[in-house]
Amino acid sequence: MKTTGANSASGRPQPAVLTDFDDTAAVQNVAEMLLNRFGDPDWIDVRQRFRDGHINLKEYQEITFRNIQTDRATMQSYVKEHASLRPFFGELWGFCQANGIPMAVVSQGLDFYIKALLERDGYNRVPVYAVDTEFRGGEIIYHYNHTSPGKESQGNSKGFVVKSFQERGYHVFFAGDGHSDLEAARVADVTFAHRTLAKFCDDESIPYHPFEDFKGMLLAVRNFSNNGHGPNVDHQA
Repeated sequence: MKTTGANSASGRPQPAVLTDFDDTAAVQNVAEMLLNRFGDPDWIDVRQRFRDGHINLKEYQEITFRNIQTDRATMQSYVKEHASLRPFFGELWGFCQANGIPMAVVSQGLDFYIKALLERDGYNRVPVYAVDTEFRGGEIIYHYNHTSPGKESQGNSKGFVVKSFQERGYHVFFAGDGHSDLEAARVADVTFAHRTLAKFCDDESIPYHPFEDFKGMLLAVRNFSNNGHGPNVDHQA
């Protein structure tokens, strides 16, 4: 830790909870759900170009959402009707709120659909580190406010956000599911990995806990908050 600003009276660092959104905090990949409903059918080809490494996530997202002609309110209504948060998200948020523990969504997705689902379920106070958007003249304007210095062209960096909490003295618990979460998993103090991220962690020998919902994370954060340590790591390559 570079600072002790978030240390408790006992001298232990305080926990902070950060979670990815699509396929992690949300059961669905909400971005793909919107593209399937409102996007140009060619978005799947663009996604393949991204998966093949020909374009980065920032480029993929801007290209695919550029062809959506629907307004923000319509997309937010669709999210509120069809998307859902994972079990125990609310319980984890409640525990963090009651104990002064920071909790936030950290995503390379777009703020308007993330906030729509959080607000529907009454979690509008959850901070969101995502791509900030403006809808102007039928176009979406993107603002990347959480980039790594020198890597601004790649868009927001989850690893950068994790390290920003660590530099303030927090012991960071992070949950994610995919390749964009790997940089965060590499630096987080405790990682909960879902699906593809678990495979990446295995490949790089990054310790992690399996993730299906937020119950395990809630127990780990509660245990760390009370005792200064968490449960043993379940997987390590």
